[in-house]
Amino acid sequence: MKCKISRNAAKVLQLELDKAENEGKLLRVFVTHAHGDHAHYGMQLDVPTEADVVVSTDKEIDVILAKDDPFLDGIRIDYFYVPEEGFAITNPSKGNHGDH
Repeated sequence: MKCKISRNAAKVLQLELDKAENEGKLLRVFVTHAHGDHAHYGMQLDVPTEADVVVSTDKEIDVILAKDDPFLDGIRIDYFYVPEEGFAITNPSKGNHGDH
């Protein structure tokens, strides 16, 4: 499985992961719901289970993904400052570019 994290997203995520209360936790990305040929995503800090795979990224942030969910393979995590600040998770490999 593959996962990309933009530089902006990595900076924001690393600040959260570095907090003492989050020690030992990793970023989990999950499908909140899927319809047709695309899905919507959420994320939280968590620990992996046997149903997961931990994917290393080029930004040195490991991401937990459910290994049996094809919508998670190829996701991209971005962080935007405008028009409003926040994360956006898309899956270009599945044709999901966030324009819904």
